[in-house]
Amino acid sequence: MSSNSACRRLPPGVRRRTLVGLLTLPTVTALAHNTPLDRALAALVDDPQQPLASLSVLVRRHSRVVFEGQFGRRRIAPDLPVTRDTLFRIASVTKLVVAVAAMRLVQGGRFDLDADVGDLLGYPLHQPLTPRLLLCHRSGLSDGGDDFTDPRVNLRRLLGQPGPTWNGRLPGRWFEYANINFAVLAAAMERATGTRFDQLMQDEVLGPLGMQGGFDPARLPPGQLGQVATLYRKAPSEGGPWWPSGPWHAQADDFYAAPPQRLLADGAAYEPGSRGGLYGPQGRLRTRVCDLGVLMGMLMDGGRVGGERFLSEASVRTLMTESWRADGRNGDEAGGIFQAWGVGLQHFIDRSRPGWGDRLVPGGGVRAWGHLGFAYGLVSALLMAPRRGCGIVYVVGGTGADPATHPGRRSSFPVWEERLQALLWAEALRA
Repeated sequence: MSSNSACRRLPPGVRRRTLVGLLTLPTVTALAHNTPLDRALAALVDDPQQPLASLSVLVRRHSRVVFEGQFGRRRIAPDLPVTRDTLFRIASVTKLVVAVAAMRLVQGGRFDLDADVGDLLGYPLHQPLTPRLLLCHRSGLSDGGDDFTDPRVNLRRLLGQPGPTWNGRLPGRWFEYANINFAVLAAAMERATGTRFDQLMQDEVLGPLGMQGGFDPARLPPGQLGQVATLYRKAPSEGGPWWPSGPWHAQADDFYAAPPQRLLADGAAYEPGSRGGLYGPQGRLRTRVCDLGVLMGMLMDGGRVGGERFLSEASVRTLMTESWRADGRNGDEAGGIFQAWGVGLQHFIDRSRPGWGDRLVPGGGVRAWGHLGFAYGLVSALLMAPRRGCGIVYVVGGTGADPATHPGRRSSFPVWEERLQALLWAEALRA
């Protein structure tokens, strides 16, 4: 596998302007470096036993980006390298971005985290619950029911009666990570604002922060669409055999094979709140790693970007207020990866044993807030340790070995992801 390395360091004082709001943001130069970290990440991508199709990373320390790097290929054939402008379908890290949008609505007086979701949607639910419980994954909902992303599925029917969409626990009493929570949240946000979800996200987060991408790839400008990474596995299908030395198999966003189709035709009627899962609030945002770095910097700087207020300090505190901690009896830990949760963000509390836990660095000692993503071979993470003043972002566009057969030595992460985290945190924590 060829590697395209573009490590970039931020010289003091270098800045750029966003197109919206004229926020002053730190940026990085276009200089390439051949550093030990650069070479270690390239070797990780090219590992013959556990290869990665593509990798884009960012490290932030003391209020500035100190490292960016891109490796591998966003497209195997034709052979196209990953660049700083490559957009990835970031999987469940999307949920963190949606949580930020929800807090923007809250502080603007247009949304209430403790309102009754049934009142917001305009029909009663089988169990009363609130947006806060949706964000905390303590809603009583489960992904075991019908596919909420299918436009033929009636969300009202799923929520209004008992069935596999409900996990049998009273809302607030049990933690169960569920993607459907964010479809319901998106529907409630649409009803509260009268705005379709993809446009709402553009208005509240993507546009003001100058982030590229969106939730409907068919609506991306041609230049951005050409930069979207195809997602790969070295397995032909979900559950199929893995072959690390074999070919890469496209899993999602193969837009060279077929262009994306619009999720909603121009001029088509749409009732806000009726189809909360249409635009994939649980995991379908395409954006760049450097844009996630801007979002992370805002959260680490108490809601400010370039000296301008984006979120209130109270909103940031809410996101990072722990709402649940595993005690062995109060929730589904998903094999140990979930140990604590805030309001839309996971809290990594450094619990560890071989193949289990949320530890982020060898030897432990780092606690962090953020979110993970995993889908179609992609692996993503936005992780920040505000008290230490640092954080990391990474997106892998394809995995070549079965994560289930490569358990970590200190956590629930596969061993190659532990290696990646160790390299990036070492840079982030460097004095």
